Amino acid sequence: MEKFMRRALELAAQARGCTSPNPMVGAVIVKAGEIVGEGYHHKAGTPHAEIHAINNAGGKARGAQLYVTLEPCCHRGLTPPCTAAIIQAGISSVVMAMQDPNPLVSGRGKAELEAHGITVQSGLLERKARKLNEFYIKYITTGLPFVILKSAMSIDGKIATYTGKSKWITSEVSRQKVHELRDTVDAILVGIGTVINDNPSLTTRLMGKEGKDAVRVIVDSNARLPLPSRVLHLDSTAPTLIAVTPKAPEDKISLLQATGAESLIIPARNDGKVSLKALMATLGKRKITSVMIEGGSEINASALQEGIVDKVMIFIAPKFIGGRTAPGLVGGQGIEHLSNAIGLEDIRVSKIGEDILIEGYICSVDY
Repeated sequence: MEKFMRRALELAAQARGCTSPNPMVGAVIVKAGEIVGEGYHHKAGTPHAEIHAINNAGGKARGAQLYVTLEPCCHRGLTPPCTAAIIQAGISSVVMAMQDPNPLVSGRGKAELEAHGITVQSGLLERKARKLNEFYIKYITTGLPFVILKSAMSIDGKIATYTGKSKWITSEVSRQKVHELRDTVDAILVGIGTVINDNPSLTTRLMGKEGKDAVRVIVDSNARLPLPSRVLHLDSTAPTLIAVTPKAPEDKISLLQATGAESLIIPARNDGKVSLKALMATLGKRKITSVMIEGGSEINASALQEGIVDKVMIFIAPKFIGGRTAPGLVGGQGIEHLSNAIGLEDIRVSKIGEDILIEGYICSVDY
């Protein structure tokens, strides 16, 4: 029944931002129409959702039905396979929202359960389950992080005044929402221009609870990052990675690394700037499954041009800034023909305080 899978999805979402590089998974055990056990995966390296639910149900799991948001794993990683625990607990049937895209599991977990006489159904609320784990799905199938382009602009499309001032375009409610988003991603990426102009900390500051700082990634082709910058000196458990090209001065790189930051030597594009595609591949190898871009118009343009963006989140404030030289949301040269415009799909519009949030996915992105 849908209500049990919805509960499993609710449970899974409680660990949003905590399970990377693993997926969020929730599980509910049902017997005679009643929930007798439930649980969710809290953090990579800890017991999976199915194990928590089975332990919660105890002996009531025998002959019961398991609702789980992702196909149970059948291989030993940091924890034992869940399929073995399901079989041993005597569960009679399993309803899973979706097949695990991980090649180590995909279809194999289902097959192992069926081989032991357990009935398995798949596809209940699959769309919701896939959206819940969009970071994981992109990463596990491509080796690349899921990329969100986040920006704030005025109703006339400006992200700063003609003098470069951008604090604050949107409301405090919207800014708090951004910190909640930071708490869910593995990395935050900005360009050197944003650091020079705004000197941001790029940390997570939540009201009423402790947040998780994401890895800070600075795209700085020529290693121009000022040494007093906050991203180099703030007390945070999150590292600062500085993406430079092979032509960046070695002496400046050494000075930056002396602050505790780490430099990533990334191939350059034809224009001499860091290749964002190559940077995403490097971050993926570090098991960074999600990146939120919080930069200015030029980094936004580069990210869209190189095709690394999966989703956009645009906060729009009900105010006019104006100015023919005031920067817009996307810089660069732009397109020549409207037929080359980048489209969005699966669009959602919501009100955040006095602002409007538009969310959408880049068209034709399929994993």
